Amino acid sequence: MEPTGSERGPARYEPGEGCVTAVVRVPVRIVVLVLVVPVRLVWDALTAAGRAVHRTALRPLGRGLAWLWLTLVVAPLRWLWRTLVVAPAAGLWRWVLAPAGRGIGAAVVWLVRYLVVVPARWVHAYVLAPLGRGTAWLLRGLGVALVWLGKALFVWPWVALWRYVLAPAGQGIGAAVRWLARYLVVVPAQWLRTYVLAPLGRGLAWLVRGLGAVLGALVRWIVVVPAVALWRWVLAPGGRALAAVVTVLVRETGAALGHCWRAAGIISRALGRFLAAVLRWTLVEPVRWVYRTVLTPVGHVIRDGLWRPVRQALRTARETVRQTRREIRRALFGAPREPVPARAVVPRREPGGSGARTLGKTSGRDVPPPARG
Repeated sequence: MEPTGSERGPARYEPGEGCVTAVVRVPVRIVVLVLVVPVRLVWDALTAAGRAVHRTALRPLGRGLAWLWLTLVVAPLRWLWRTLVVAPAAGLWRWVLAPAGRGIGAAVVWLVRYLVVVPARWVHAYVLAPLGRGTAWLLRGLGVALVWLGKALFVWPWVALWRYVLAPAGQGIGAAVRWLARYLVVVPAQWLRTYVLAPLGRGLAWLVRGLGAVLGALVRWIVVVPAVALWRWVLAPGGRALAAVVTVLVRETGAALGHCWRAAGIISRALGRFLAAVLRWTLVEPVRWVYRTVLTPVGHVIRDGLWRPVRQALRTARETVRQTRREIRRALFGAPREPVPARAVVPRREPGGSGARTLGKTSGRDVPPPARG
């Protein structure tokens, strides 16, 4: 069975923006645009100037300072450290301290072994060990005797006193104390609780519950109910309305800041491009035109018509002066001697044969001396 129109719940509202949003949005965006555009222009100008300064001045200056630091400070200090500290220390350690340490260590080990270890081992084996075993046997027997004597003098008498005197007396005294405590304390206390304290406590509890109910009703109707009504019908609706207004203001202000920042960026970019175009057509293009159409041809004419013949004349005059100086030196001091070629060293060969010695030939050294007489 489908519910009728009166039984259905209230229809849901369609999502959308209220009148407060529409009223607040346009003034807020206008005010924010007026405030943000100068800030965005100044920000873009400072950013461009900072990038230019960093690219043209700070980065080369930093690289130059780093190179000067490495060249003038780090490299000399590294060389001084390696030359004056590391190399002498390494040589001292390798050629003096390490051999001396090894020799001293070997001597100390030998002395300790033959002056301490070997005598101590002999004393332990032939003096201390027998003496210790005898002392241990003596102390063991003395300990057994002292234990038996201590039990006989201190333990067994007290055990007998506790078992045959104090324990029976304590049991009798405990029974008497328990009987007296029961009939002089416990029984009167139970009668007092049952017939006096319990009825008095129940009456006080009933009285306190009644007073609590009365005070609770008074506090509810005097404090709680008015406070709940005030919260439900005044504070909560006012708080929701104030929160909605503040939320709309904050949201629209944030959205306006975003839109206006992007719009200011577009305006700043367009203004920068316009200024760049004006600077290009008023300064760069005329300078380029003058350089291309006037200065370049004039430079070519000066290079080909004036500078090149002057360089050629200077080169010819320099060669003439050199030739004249060479002729004067030859006329005054004579021509320099021709270098004598060094004679080739003749390889030393064995006398006799012209070729190398083989199995069928013998050298002069292998011929036996002539017989005498």
